[in-house]
Amino acid sequence: MGRVDPAFDTYRLSDEHEALRDAVRALAEKEIAPHAADVDERVRFPTEAHEALVKAGFQAVIIPEEYGGQGADELAGCIVIEEVARVCTSSSLIPAVNGLGMTPILLSASDELKKRVLPSIATGEAMISYALSEREAGSDAAAMKTRARRDGDDWVLNGTKCWITNAGESTWYTVMAVTDPGKGANGISAFVVHRDDPGFEVGPKERKLGIAGSPTREIYFSDCRMPADRIIGAEGTGFKTALRTLDHTRPTIGAQAVGIAQGALDIAVAYAKERKQFGKHLAEFQGLQFMLADMAMKVEAARQLVYVAASRAERGEPNLGFISSAAKCLASDTAMSVTTDAVQLLGGAGYTKDFPVERMMRDAKITQIYEGTNQIQRLVMARALLKG
Repeated sequence: MGRVDPAFDTYRLSDEHEALRDAVRALAEKEIAPHAADVDERVRFPTEAHEALVKAGFQAVIIPEEYGGQGADELAGCIVIEEVARVCTSSSLIPAVNGLGMTPILLSASDELKKRVLPSIATGEAMISYALSEREAGSDAAAMKTRARRDGDDWVLNGTKCWITNAGESTWYTVMAVTDPGKGANGISAFVVHRDDPGFEVGPKERKLGIAGSPTREIYFSDCRMPADRIIGAEGTGFKTALRTLDHTRPTIGAQAVGIAQGALDIAVAYAKERKQFGKHLAEFQGLQFMLADMAMKVEAARQLVYVAASRAERGEPNLGFISSAAKCLASDTAMSVTTDAVQLLGGAGYTKDFPVERMMRDAKITQIYEGTNQIQRLVMARALLKG
């Protein structure tokens, strides 16, 4: 058998990746995990996690060095998100949504706009959110109603965006808006809005099942005015940029889901070793051994697919839609399954807030919904299979 083609040796975690995992896990265990229950209970932003991530430089590791960042690859970005999500999903949305908000800028913005926005995120002075969805334009994002019109040296936005993660905490917002209604998806453009732009407002927090510590709000544009050079790429290319963005960021949601599932599995294993029934530890019952084995198998399969997707995205391979959607879909379905099994394995204890698994089960659900529902992921995969 000849040498394996490097294209199929999609990744092998480098020593740097392993060191990064160890560092993020240590930080998460010490600085983030102790506050996770309180963040969820009080529905508050995880300030301790934000401060710890910024101090360690983990809030946005993929920003290139030329813009003040660390220049880490997309796999490293996934590892950070995974390890934070293992102890607190809400906190993992700090690096995850920074990545989502700035990916359109990295992909399509002018160098001048990159220099204006990215350094403040690299230092942790600012966060960035992503604004695509509207109440009547979720899965059908191209049906958006938010409008942008050119007025001399400015763009003026009007409309409402919803489900905006970290809205109110972020300084910058990547916003998709219609600039030419007659062109459908080709009439959508992307912009970077600053929270101090006149005509920009943030709505009240949504009351959610999970990720309680990450604020989700509507944002409003009422003749919101910004300089013309805050457009990302050419006019009319915004929706294409949005779709390319998802190819890169769906694996990060997969990484978040893997982290949640791993956290739940770790708790379930520890509990099974400690808890006794009928004079034996739970870990001695074959039925529960099989349950844990299935949970671990699913987590590892999801992790491998996420890492492959992130590695292919980093290389800029064509036709990323299938692998990115597959990674997000499999990992989020796994997170929901594994967290539910963890609650079941812990029994009555798992149903209480004395253990984190009930929170993890609630948090896991959103990974099947945002950045495209898993029904949409399956549509993307099917189209990739059936095209041509």
